Amino acid sequence: MRKKKILEADDEIDLDITPMLDVVFIILIFFVVSTSFVKESGVDVSRPGASSAERKERGNIMIGITADNQVWIDRRQIDIRAVRANIERLHAENPEGAVVVQADKDSKTGLLVQVIDQSRLAGVKDVSIAAVAN
Repeated sequence: MRKKKILEADDEIDLDITPMLDVVFIILIFFVVSTSFVKESGVDVSRPGASSAERKERGNIMIGITADNQVWIDRRQIDIRAVRANIERLHAENPEGAVVVQADKDSKTGLLVQVIDQSRLAGVKDVSIAAVAN
Protein backbone atom coordinates (compact mmCIF):
# COMPACT_ATOMS: atom_id res chain seq x y z
CA MET A 1 0.00 0.00 0.00
CA ARG A 2 1.27 3.45 -0.90
CA LYS A 3 1.44 6.21 1.61
CA LYS A 4 0.03 9.55 0.60
CA LYS A 5 1.95 12.61 1.61
CA ILE A 6 -0.36 15.21 3.01
CA LEU A 7 0.80 18.81 3.06
CA GLU A 8 0.64 20.31 6.45
CA ALA A 9 0.22 23.97 7.29
CA ASP A 10 3.88 24.18 8.21
CA ASP A 11 5.03 23.10 4.74
CA GLU A 12 5.63 26.06 2.41
CA ILE A 13 5.19 26.00 -1.34
CA ASP A 14 7.81 28.08 -3.09
CA LEU A 15 6.76 29.48 -6.45
CA ASP A 16 9.49 31.19 -8.44
CA ILE A 17 8.10 33.90 -10.76
CA THR A 18 11.49 35.25 -11.90
CA PRO A 19 11.34 33.58 -15.36
CA MET A 20 7.89 35.04 -15.96
CA LEU A 21 9.12 38.54 -15.06
CA ASP A 22 12.08 38.11 -17.39
CA VAL A 23 9.77 37.26 -20.28
CA VAL A 24 7.49 40.23 -19.53
CA PHE A 25 10.43 42.65 -19.49
CA ILE A 26 11.82 41.24 -22.73
CA ILE A 27 8.44 41.72 -24.41
CA LEU A 28 8.24 45.28 -23.05
CA ILE A 29 11.70 46.09 -24.41
CA PHE A 30 10.74 44.61 -27.79
CA PHE A 31 7.67 46.85 -28.07
CA VAL A 32 9.55 49.97 -27.01
CA VAL A 33 12.35 49.36 -29.50
CA SER A 34 10.07 48.43 -32.40
CA THR A 35 7.70 51.38 -31.98
CA SER A 36 8.20 54.26 -34.37
CA PHE A 37 7.34 57.66 -33.06
CA VAL A 38 5.76 60.24 -35.34
CA LYS A 39 6.40 63.92 -34.75
CA GLU A 40 3.16 65.73 -35.47
CA SER A 41 3.11 69.18 -37.04
CA GLY A 42 0.83 70.48 -34.29
CA VAL A 43 -1.80 72.13 -36.47
CA ASP A 44 -4.90 70.90 -38.30
CA VAL A 45 -5.04 71.78 -41.98
CA SER A 46 -7.62 71.24 -44.69
CA ARG A 47 -5.66 69.10 -47.14
CA PRO A 48 -6.52 69.04 -50.82
CA GLY A 49 -7.91 65.88 -52.39
CA ALA A 50 -6.00 63.63 -54.79
CA SER A 51 -6.97 60.42 -56.55
CA SER A 52 -3.41 59.10 -56.40
CA ALA A 53 -2.93 59.68 -52.65
CA GLU A 54 -1.16 56.84 -50.81
CA ARG A 55 -0.80 56.14 -47.11
CA LYS A 56 2.73 56.09 -45.68
CA GLU A 57 3.24 53.95 -42.58
CA ARG A 58 6.79 54.94 -41.63
CA GLY A 59 7.80 57.39 -38.94
CA ASN A 60 7.83 60.74 -40.67
CA ILE A 61 8.71 64.36 -39.98
CA MET A 62 5.46 66.28 -40.28
CA ILE A 63 5.40 69.93 -41.37
CA GLY A 64 2.13 71.88 -41.34
CA ILE A 65 1.33 74.98 -43.39
CA THR A 66 -1.88 76.74 -42.36
CA ALA A 67 -4.27 78.73 -44.54
CA ASP A 68 -2.73 81.97 -43.21
CA ASN A 69 0.76 80.73 -44.23
CA GLN A 70 2.20 79.81 -40.85
CA VAL A 71 4.71 76.94 -40.73
CA TRP A 72 4.44 74.44 -37.86
CA ILE A 73 6.91 71.69 -36.92
CA ASP A 74 6.76 69.57 -33.77
CA ARG A 75 3.77 71.53 -32.37
CA ARG A 76 5.64 74.84 -32.65
CA GLN A 77 5.18 77.70 -35.07
CA ILE A 78 8.48 78.49 -36.75
CA ASP A 79 9.82 80.97 -39.27
CA ILE A 80 10.59 79.77 -42.80
CA ARG A 81 14.29 80.50 -42.16
CA ALA A 82 14.31 77.96 -39.28
CA VAL A 83 12.78 75.10 -41.29
CA ARG A 84 16.10 73.67 -42.43
CA ALA A 85 17.65 73.63 -38.93
CA ASN A 86 14.58 71.97 -37.42
CA ILE A 87 14.45 69.32 -40.12
CA GLU A 88 18.17 68.59 -39.73
CA ARG A 89 17.62 68.06 -35.99
CA LEU A 90 14.59 65.79 -36.48
CA HIS A 91 16.28 63.91 -39.33
CA ALA A 92 19.28 63.21 -37.07
CA GLU A 93 16.86 61.63 -34.55
CA ASN A 94 15.12 59.55 -37.25
CA PRO A 95 17.45 59.09 -40.27
CA GLU A 96 15.05 56.77 -42.11
CA GLY A 97 12.06 59.10 -41.78
CA ALA A 98 10.68 61.11 -44.66
CA VAL A 99 9.28 64.64 -44.63
CA VAL A 100 5.54 64.99 -45.14
CA VAL A 101 4.25 68.52 -45.77
CA GLN A 102 0.62 69.02 -44.76
CA ALA A 103 -0.24 72.20 -46.62
CA ASP A 104 -3.70 73.75 -46.35
CA LYS A 105 -5.42 74.02 -49.73
CA ASP A 106 -5.64 77.81 -49.24
CA SER A 107 -1.93 78.30 -48.42
CA LYS A 108 0.48 79.90 -50.86
CA THR A 109 2.23 77.59 -53.29
CA GLY A 110 5.43 79.62 -53.00
CA LEU A 111 5.68 78.87 -49.28
CA LEU A 112 5.11 75.16 -49.98
CA VAL A 113 7.96 75.18 -52.51
CA GLN A 114 10.24 76.95 -49.99
CA VAL A 115 9.47 74.32 -47.33
CA ILE A 116 10.17 71.48 -49.76
CA ASP A 117 13.41 73.17 -50.86
CA GLN A 118 14.56 73.65 -47.24
CA SER A 119 13.73 70.00 -46.52
CA ARG A 120 15.90 68.80 -49.38
CA LEU A 121 18.72 71.15 -48.38
CA ALA A 122 18.54 69.58 -44.90
CA GLY A 123 19.48 66.25 -46.47
CA VAL A 124 16.07 64.57 -46.72
CA LYS A 125 15.50 63.12 -50.18
CA ASP A 126 12.02 61.68 -49.57
CA VAL A 127 9.68 64.69 -49.36
CA SER A 128 5.92 64.23 -49.85
CA ILE A 129 2.85 66.42 -49.83
CA ALA A 130 -0.11 65.17 -47.80
CA ALA A 131 -3.48 64.91 -49.51
CA VAL A 132 -6.87 63.35 -48.83
CA ALA A 133 -7.72 60.35 -51.01
CA ASN A 134 -10.77 60.94 -53.20
